Order: sequence, then C-alpha cells, then structure tokens
Amino acid sequence: MRSARDPWLDNAKMALVTLVVIGHLWAMLPADSMGRQMYVFLYLWHMPAFVFVSGYLSRNFTWTPRKLWSLVCTLAVPYVIFEAAMALFRTHVGGENLIDIYTDPHFPYWYLPALLVWRLLTPIFRPLWGGVVVAVAISLLSGFMEYDTSRLFDLARILGFLPFFVLGLKATPERLEALRSRAASWLGLAAFAVIAVLALNLDRWADLKFLYYKPYEVIDGADPTLLLTRTLVIMVGMLGALAWLSLVPRRGGWFAAMGSATMIVYVFHGFAVKGLDYAGFGDWVQQHPSSGLLATTALGLLITAVLAVRPVRRRLDVVVDPIGSAEREVDDAVQLTAVVHEQERSEEPVLAGR
Repeated sequence: MRSARDPWLDNAKMALVTLVVIGHLWAMLPADSMGRQMYVFLYLWHMPAFVFVSGYLSRNFTWTPRKLWSLVCTLAVPYVIFEAAMALFRTHVGGENLIDIYTDPHFPYWYLPALLVWRLLTPIFRPLWGGVVVAVAISLLSGFMEYDTSRLFDLARILGFLPFFVLGLKATPERLEALRSRAASWLGLAAFAVIAVLALNLDRWADLKFLYYKPYEVIDGADPTLLLTRTLVIMVGMLGALAWLSLVPRRGGWFAAMGSATMIVYVFHGFAVKGLDYAGFGDWVQQHPSSGLLATTALGLLITAVLAVRPVRRRLDVVVDPIGSAEREVDDAVQLTAVVHEQERSEEPVLAGR
C-alpha cells in the first residue's frame, strides 16, 4: 500500500521547481535591472531549499539491490536520455557547439548525477555524528579543485551543495514540526527580509559565482576571503531553506497534487527555456526589462503548469522513467491476470450447478 503523501512537502517541492523554471528565465534579464536583483535573492536560497528537501526525502535510502536499481531507473537512465536529447536540441536547433557530452552536464541536468551521488552517500552521512560540519568542510575544500576537474559531472557543484543535502538527511518529521508554527512563519519572513538586504548588496560581500559553487580559481580574491565568503553563502542558504519551509502552506489541493511531477518539470523545462532564447525572447527581454520581468515570470508559471497538469505528466512519465513505467505495466498485467483467474475459479461451482 502506498503511504499517504504529505501536502506540505508536495507544496514545497512544486513551488521550488516552479522557482527553478522562473529563475532560469530571469537569468535573461539585464544585469542592472530589478529583475536581476530578484534573481540574486532567489539564488541565495531556492536551490539550497531544493537540495534540503531532496535530502529529507532520501533519508531511507540504503545500499540494497532494490534501492540501487531504483537509482539507475530514476536518475541514471533519465540523465542518459535527456543529456543526449538536450545536446541534439542545442546543436541542431540552437546551433551551439557542445563538447564533453555526459561527463560535463549541460543545462540543466547537473542535478541528476548530483542527486545520484548524494543518495549513494546517504548511508554514510545520515548516521554520522557531525555530518553537517563534515559536509560543510567538504564544500569549502571543494572550491580548491581545478576548474577542469570540477567540470567532471559538475563535481564542484555536487560537493558545494552537499551541506544542504546532509542537513535534510539529519531532519526528522519531529524536527520539522517546529517549522509549522505561527512563530516560525514570522521568523521565516524576518529571515527573508535579511536575505533580501543581502541580495541587494551582494556586490559588497560576494561574487555571483559563489551562488553557483564554482571553483575558487574562477573567482577573484585571497583564499581566506573566499573560504569566509563561501561559509556565509552556505549559512544564508541554510537560513533560507528553513525560512521557506516555515512559510509553505500545509493544506492539500490541486497545487500539492502536482508535487509528484517535479522531475518531469525539471527535465523538460530546459527545452522551453532554450527554445524561447533561440526564438529571440532573451533579446527582447534585454530591451524591455520591466515587461520582461512580468513576461518571464508568467511564462515560468505557464511552463510549469502545463508540464505538471495530470494528463501531460501521465504521458511524459513514460519518457522520464521508461524502465519503471514498463515494470509497472507488467505488474498491472500480472495483477489483472491473477484477478481474472481468481474470478474464474470462484465462478466454477456456480457454472457447474447450472
């Protein structure tokens, strides 16, 4: 029997993947526009929150054959499919020249190998005392890797975001219950106010590249300063992740019902974003920043809604998880056959008595 879904987490997941889509569209806005400031505010916390939720939902992962096979079906196979599909789309439609297919993830598929690696690390970090501290240390040290090395499956970002995943692993339903109070909601609003001020003044304390967890060699500055800045960015990300969860609605409904479509939205939205850019939408946005902010936000909401609506997601699920879909079809066929046979056996005495 399937366990009941938590509408709180479904609302959090669906809203966060919506912000992922909007954020990728906001990236088209001019660097000196208000929309770009909103982009900075968003990127200070929304991916940390997304990774945190992924960690929380991965708490039960173990190195069992069934769980490992699930990783292959739900992460490795989609990565192979969509990395190739996006590469073809970008080269044949966008005219881009791409290199290192698969080993250097292309927009936006770095998250699939990242989630695979994080889940494989789950049995190590979940019981580890001081696991968050260890993960933060790994994140800080990963910034020293060479740029070419960091591009291997986007390793710099995988290790850079590790603290948020481990923080999610360490969370429990009882600990998260504290975020559901009214007092926590007010504190969440206050935290976002602080993050907004930090976003408006980002150029005074951090480079935008810090939010992408790039190697230090691509960021100017002395090593002690870089370590301190990344530490502050991690702390702000953790604060934002908890603040976000304190503000997420607890009730179910049509929005929460789309929470199971986060993977579908994530792997397909890149084609819409890239397609709009190839069509000249990015150039128009650069020339009309105010209208562009409204247009990118509206399109982000529309793209997410279309991909997550039930009839669409049911059809796209076969592409995202072809092996799992085939296995479910087989299971359904076996169960149907068993039901039919059981009905036939139960009817035999009746038929014989006629």
